[in-house]
Amino acid sequence: QVQLVESGGGSVQPGGSLRLSCAASGFTFSSYAMRWYRQAPGKGRELVALIYSGGGSTSYADSVKGRFTISRDNAKNTVYLQMNNLKSEDTAVYYCNTFFDRKNYWGQGTQVTVSS
Repeated sequence: QVQLVESGGGSVQPGGSLRLSCAASGFTFSSYAMRWYRQAPGKGRELVALIYSGGGSTSYADSVKGRFTISRDNAKNTVYLQMNNLKSEDTAVYYCNTFFDRKNYWGQGTQVTVSS
């Protein structure tokens, strides 16, 4: 079955960096776009970044442009989110996502906390 397992979250001070990873299995990873979403306390889930199947095309939320970079390694079935210059408003649970066969698949999420 489809599995998405996030890792790499943690606590960091403002201005710091984290790298999230999402290991995928149970489907042909290289064929599908991958997304990172986040959900802050009391807020809805927000699309942060998207990378298409070949890895050559990406898209970002305005709030993270220039600070976050999404990438993928199709040989390792893994998608990454490099987060630099983190701000307190980046605090959230971050989720890996893919969509195919008219169904959304989600990981369990990883907590990112940015605080001084």
